[in-house]
Amino acid sequence: MHLDKQILRELFDAAVAAADPMRVIAPALPDRPKGRVVIIGAGKASARMGEAVEAAWGPCEGLIVTRDGYERPLTGIEVAAASHPVPDARGVKATRRICALLAGLGPDDHVIALISGGGSSLLSCPAGKITLQEEQTLSRELLVSGAPIGEMNVLRKHLSRVKGGGLAALAAPAPMLSLIISDVPGDDPGLVASGPTVPDCSTQAQAREIAARWNISLSAAQHAVLEGPRQTPAPDAACFATVRNRVVAAPSQSLDAAAALAKQNGISVRHLGDALEGEARTLAQAQAALARREQAQLAPGQQMLLLSGGECTVTRRGKGVGGPNAEFALALAIALNGAPGIAAIACDTDGVDGGAEVAGAFIDATTLARATALGHAADSYLEDNDAHRFFAALSDQVITGPTLTNVNDFRAILISSA
Repeated sequence: MHLDKQILRELFDAAVAAADPMRVIAPALPDRPKGRVVIIGAGKASARMGEAVEAAWGPCEGLIVTRDGYERPLTGIEVAAASHPVPDARGVKATRRICALLAGLGPDDHVIALISGGGSSLLSCPAGKITLQEEQTLSRELLVSGAPIGEMNVLRKHLSRVKGGGLAALAAPAPMLSLIISDVPGDDPGLVASGPTVPDCSTQAQAREIAARWNISLSAAQHAVLEGPRQTPAPDAACFATVRNRVVAAPSQSLDAAAALAKQNGISVRHLGDALEGEARTLAQAQAALARREQAQLAPGQQMLLLSGGECTVTRRGKGVGGPNAEFALALAIALNGAPGIAAIACDTDGVDGGAEVAGAFIDATTLARATALGHAADSYLEDNDAHRFFAALSDQVITGPTLTNVNDFRAILISSA
């Protein structure tokens, strides 16, 4: 299975490379405007996006906030680091400074916003009397709730001064071009980083309903914000007339790059979609059954690939470090139960799976047998949401370090004829 592992890693690397900001930003940039240009950004890919802007335009003025370890050495744009996935005081400070940069701009000034996944926690400016500690508690609860990212971000928007179009309102009347790397199913720009430059059509009533449905406990200050005046600009607010939002990289492009490489290697591809959601273990069971059915149809010597993206969730039941990609891989291995001729990789393209500095994991027909030989019961690890420790023991983790981009989950199941 060593060759299968190599091929799967090459497919993942191709998917990540396709979303490299150094590839996708320059074609989306206009000629540098005359007059003052302010670059702002937030997200795991934002510093790399800023690097791409300066490569095209030269040194620029501005401020970007990114995750620790994702900084880049920019010439003019300042890069601040903050915590992800739970916000911290550094993120609050950087967000306030971004707001100050935008305040007072006029119609002859220009703003380039560089937005990518992770910005929901990195852009931290709680509304009303909500404290940072209360925002941190909310983030932790959301992360283990099992709620889909779209619903998480509706709630986040209505509890923030800058999300849901808030940065667009601050920048007006200066023209703003927002370049977005999507990490959300469906590529809705209003959900990436909770849409700080995008009109928001959701309501406070929807946010309250989401909190109730997923058993998210809200503080008195958070309740007050959700029951008081709307924090986000109205969808038809005048500030959006001068904003252009453009998605420059998306999961579909990365999956297409992996599919092209697979076909070059003589592997047929079945694309299952770039916007799959739901519990990681449930999706794994469904894809394991599909892999078995597809294998039964292969002629001798044939290979095929099941390729998918999106964002799975993990409902925390145990004490392990959750991580939807590692949990998907572990549940897939259990469902396949050592079936020969099937190997897989599941990774997050940003290099971080859940709360672990691990992109994801490999599995193959030997995974369960090797674990049993080490005394590790796969079912027990799955029930404890401890997939990362399981794969660490097998040396089957995928560790990339910061990839400097983020187009969400990448899953590839390589099937060889039995």
